[in-house]
Amino acid sequence: MSSKVILLSSDRLGAGDAELGRSLLETFFVLLEQRDEKPAAIFCVNRGVFALTDESFASIHLGKIADAGVPVLACKTCVDHYGLEDRLTTGEISSMSAFLDLAAEHEVLTLA
Repeated sequence: MSSKVILLSSDRLGAGDAELGRSLLETFFVLLEQRDEKPAAIFCVNRGVFALTDESFASIHLGKIADAGVPVLACKTCVDHYGLEDRLTTGEISSMSAFLDLAAEHEVLTLA
């Protein structure tokens, strides 16, 4: 997992039921938080930035993953588009350029 960057493009996992998708995303990050091996970074784009707000239980686990030393990054364009800058509870605002740098060094695992 340490050779991967997770690209999170939604505040839920999968295209089906929204509540189920939010629950699946939270479960994914709970399990990731418990693993010894963590990804190189997590980069949130589009609605994925909502996972970094208190609207998402995933934000609790993303915060713990960040506390473990994993960069948890939010696309600035996306944060600005949704007006979330003051609502982020975890993570750092970053740029698409930073994601391109990460993607050049690591395999990208996309969660949608």
